[in-house]
Amino acid sequence: MSTTQPNPIELYYWPTPNGWKITVMLEELAVLYEVHFVNIGKGEQFEPSFLAISPNNRMPAIVDPDGPDNAPISVFESGAILQYLGRKFGRFYPSEERARMEVDQWLFWQMGGLGPMAGQAHHFRHYAPERVDYAIDRYTNEVNRLYGVMNRRLADRAFLAGDYSIADMASIGWVKSYERQGQDLNDFPNLKRWFETMMARPAVERGCEVGIEHRKNIADDKDAQKVLFGQTAR
Repeated sequence: MSTTQPNPIELYYWPTPNGWKITVMLEELAVLYEVHFVNIGKGEQFEPSFLAISPNNRMPAIVDPDGPDNAPISVFESGAILQYLGRKFGRFYPSEERARMEVDQWLFWQMGGLGPMAGQAHHFRHYAPERVDYAIDRYTNEVNRLYGVMNRRLADRAFLAGDYSIADMASIGWVKSYERQGQDLNDFPNLKRWFETMMARPAVERGCEVGIEHRKNIADDKDAQKVLFGQTAR
């Protein structure tokens, strides 16, 4: 329990790979936090009270009562949350520019590549109402390519940016579902070693267990699919 965070950080969360990024970070930091579950399958992410915190109607988001200048601050987008927490607590996010850029590059790589491509692979492999072979091949192959990038990167270092960092926390949840993405970690020995190292960390295990009782396969939940897929500006 941290003595540097007088009030708990409010985490708006659902147990998904993006949500796990933040629970893992908070568990690694050992700071007080309070979970507010946002049931994305029931459309709770569209409620005005949540949109005031996360205008993109996506979780996770946080409210830090002890923000800059001792005033509350809300932060949305998982990568921005990780950077904010890393700066606030001075851990897992270097202050030296060269080391910080190493972390930022791999954090943004996950945000712009691994997460979106793995998400599309999940969608077309498991949730699409009709089978689209081109889309399945397109995204499964792209995830395979990205796994190859990680495997090469990890050939001569323990973690993506050298030392353990928010870049690793951002990526673990998406690699955790490798089988659903049509991947075999035995094809990527360096990535497999990293994955096993990550999953052996107690904070990673705890972070991925937060709210696990709420997690279910939405492949057969048509009402949840209507909420989650095919959204427009309207």
